[in-house]
Amino acid sequence: MIKAILFDMDGILYDSEYYYMNGTIDQMRQYGYQGSDEAVYAIMGTTMEDTYRILYDLLDHRIPMETIIKGNERYFHEEHPINFKEIMFEGVPEVLRQLKEEGIRTAVCSSSPYDLIVESLKAMGIEDCFDFIESGENVPHAKPAPDIYLLAAEALGMAKEECIVYEDSALGIEAGKRAGIYTVARRDDRFHQDQSAADQKIDDIRELIPLIRKENTQWQKK
Repeated sequence: MIKAILFDMDGILYDSEYYYMNGTIDQMRQYGYQGSDEAVYAIMGTTMEDTYRILYDLLDHRIPMETIIKGNERYFHEEHPINFKEIMFEGVPEVLRQLKEEGIRTAVCSSSPYDLIVESLKAMGIEDCFDFIESGENVPHAKPAPDIYLLAAEALGMAKEECIVYEDSALGIEAGKRAGIYTVARRDDRFHQDQSAADQKIDDIRELIPLIRKENTQWQKK
């Protein structure tokens, strides 16, 4: 029986991947990067530490790491600040509140910094919808390791079989699968993410409600 949903955040609750990918590629071009956009997509699902390492490598170490970090912070926090509520996916607040009404517990398990997770959830007005919030920066091993999903299941008091992971990136899907949790992917072909390992793919968060109801109805009939 499904009793909990463990959500990734970027690309799941709001369409930040499009925003971050385009912005990062824009910065990389300013640094003289001539490689493919697809190579930059490797940062999807990673912690900021891993993101900066990947970008540093793509730039062949020509640009100091400190310059990349400061440039990223300036670009996204000062020059192009994100409006989280504006890019939130349709149906997110309604689905989260419906899950709460039906007694389904929820967690956010994101690779983003913890402060950014809380800031964005508050901006979208959905922070109170979650029973547990954690950042991949606070666990021993970030995605694709299963640590954050195992921690969330334990924090919610749930067995792995009672949870669903909802992800979009290849790293996140791998993390969910390695945790031994049924993993649902939000279908997105824009960033060349391999979602083939997901147990199921859906197009919209609103599809989670009937999916859970169907699974729980089948469980009750056993």
